[in-house]
Amino acid sequence: MSIGISIYPERSTFEKDKAYIDLADSYGFKRIFTSLLELTGDSEQVVSNFRKIVRYASGLGMEVMVDINPKIFKQIGVSYDDLSFFHELGAYGIRLDMGFTGREEAEMTRNPYGLKIEVNMSIGTCYIDNIMSFSPNVNNLLGSHNFYPMRYSGLEEGFFQYCSRQFRNHNLRTAAFVTCQAGELGPWPMQDGICTLEEHRYLGIDAQTRYFMLCGLIDDIIIGNAYATEAELQAMAGTWNETHPTLTVELKETISDIEKDIVVNELHGYRGDRSAYLLRSSLPRFKHKNSDIPAHDCHEIKRGDITIGNNNFGQYKGELHIALQDMENPDRVNVAGCLTEESLQLLSYLRPWSKFKLIEKRII
Repeated sequence: MSIGISIYPERSTFEKDKAYIDLADSYGFKRIFTSLLELTGDSEQVVSNFRKIVRYASGLGMEVMVDINPKIFKQIGVSYDDLSFFHELGAYGIRLDMGFTGREEAEMTRNPYGLKIEVNMSIGTCYIDNIMSFSPNVNNLLGSHNFYPMRYSGLEEGFFQYCSRQFRNHNLRTAAFVTCQAGELGPWPMQDGICTLEEHRYLGIDAQTRYFMLCGLIDDIIIGNAYATEAELQAMAGTWNETHPTLTVELKETISDIEKDIVVNELHGYRGDRSAYLLRSSLPRFKHKNSDIPAHDCHEIKRGDITIGNNNFGQYKGELHIALQDMENPDRVNVAGCLTEESLQLLSYLRPWSKFKLIEKRII
């Protein structure tokens, strides 16, 4: 499992890509996506420039996956049963933007160089089942979703999950793309951000990363466009390295120091005897059974609100709840804040008996 970036050498320079790779490497990024979907102009020079940056990244120990299609195979004189060109290029593997019949993909996984063969996960047909029927070397077979540069064209969540489970059923390594808001470079002249899921297009990169980490269907998360800022790389790496699932919250200005300590400094536990109304984190109530938590902000509760039992709540004083649906408030809990919109979408992915953290929203 790893995080990655994308580079587009035919639309950039070696110096820019090298600097970006070095920065990403310093934050622990291990995968690189790049594309060789068409050769225009001096094809020998294009390939030479491509080889230079791929070999540089590979020399750092990064896994460089080259996106290709059958048309390129013909242009560079490569066949599915001879992948020496990509081995000499220094690639970790090749991604098939458009596939063959299934038999060819399976045969490609048995190449003598150990090149990984990554196939398109966003199709929704029995494509991967067909490849598996030809007995591929599964150690060299990976899957990755498409990315979508055009606004409103990204995958909807249900279809994304359906396609991802097709690959999970075969225990294959999977990948998906997130977009950085600073990036303006992609494989094509026009792009409105480059992501797999449409609902991610304008989210912060940490929120996009958390979704894929929590959904349990994706192993590798790759930034589809270039160039992410250092702050974005740092935020994504920080999210990736979190020890527990983390949701972001917006706290009320009226929150007390005790309540803030309960929200952001506790490692919360989702009680297994779950309710349809509340996600309960009970341990803070034992720590704060003698604390003074006066009643305030006892207004009606909305889904995603963070509430804390106040002095009126007896033995439940200090217990933290996340509302799973709207409900009335009989002045026994204080509304201390609420989940951010992006974290509210992740709430259903928390599992009973799991531990999680809440952090204040940060601006990137």
